[in-house]
Amino acid sequence: MPELPEVETVRRGLSLHLTGRRIDKAVVYQRQLRLPITKGLEQKIKGLCIKRIERRAKYLLIKLEHGCLIYHLGMSGSLHIVDKARAAGRHDHIDIYTKDHRILRFCDPRKFGLVLWTATDPMQHKLLRHLGPEPLSTNFNSAYLYRLSRNRKLAIKNFLMDSHIVVGIGNIYANEALFKARVHPQRAAGRIAQRSYENIVEAVRDTLKRAIRKGGTTLRDFVASDGQPGYFQQVLHVYQRSGEACTSCQTPIRQSRIAQRSTFYCPRCQH
Repeated sequence: MPELPEVETVRRGLSLHLTGRRIDKAVVYQRQLRLPITKGLEQKIKGLCIKRIERRAKYLLIKLEHGCLIYHLGMSGSLHIVDKARAAGRHDHIDIYTKDHRILRFCDPRKFGLVLWTATDPMQHKLLRHLGPEPLSTNFNSAYLYRLSRNRKLAIKNFLMDSHIVVGIGNIYANEALFKARVHPQRAAGRIAQRSYENIVEAVRDTLKRAIRKGGTTLRDFVASDGQPGYFQQVLHVYQRSGEACTSCQTPIRQSRIAQRSTFYCPRCQH
C-alpha cells in the first residue's frame, strides 16, 4: 500500500502539471470502488479550476474553486498524467480532462481506492475528521505521544500505526523509524519514557523526510505520477532484511509478527 511519502511524491508531481488548469470533463468507466464514485461527479466538476493539490494523511485533496476531489490510492492505485491519445485500460476507472488536453487518470486493479467529491470543507468529511496529526507537523511531539500512551499495553509499533494517534506511518516506516530510535517494536507504548518518545518523534520525521526526498518506496504497484518509481527501498535498514546483517552492529535482523504484520528489528540495537 502506498504510504505517506509515496502519496506526497504523487501530490508534488501532480501539482506541477495540474495547478491552475481548468477541467473540461470527467469520464467515469467504473463507479464501484471501495466506495462508489460520487454520483453526478461529472457535472459537479465540469468547468472548475484546480486551485491547488494538498495531502491529508494518505488522502490527496484536489481543491477546486468550488469543492474538492478526495482521492485515496488504496492498495494498488496510481494517478498519472497521460496523453489524450492513450486509451483507457481495464483497470482505469476515471479520467479527468483539462482544457489544455491533459488527462488525470486513476488506475486501481484491486478497486480499494476512492474518488469522492465534497462541496464542503474536506477536513470535516467523515473519512478525515477523526484523523490524528500529521507526523511532520508541530502537533506531533513527544509530550503528545507520552500523554496518549499512558497505561497503553499496545505495542509501540501498532501505536504509531494508529491513524487516530498520528497519520501516515505505515508498516515500512514504523519499522525503519523504531530502528533509528533504537526502540524494540514490541515494547508497550505505555512503558516508554518521554525522553524515548523524543527520539521516536525525531526518527519518524527524519525517516519520512528522507523517503520523500528519495521519491517514496518502490513496492508492488506503486509508481509516481510521472511514471518513475520511488527509490527509498535502496536505503532501508531493517524492513524485509530478515537474516541480513544489521547496518550498525552486524547482528542478523530478525522478523516477527505483530498484529498480523511483518515486523523487522535488530535484537541488539533495539531494546
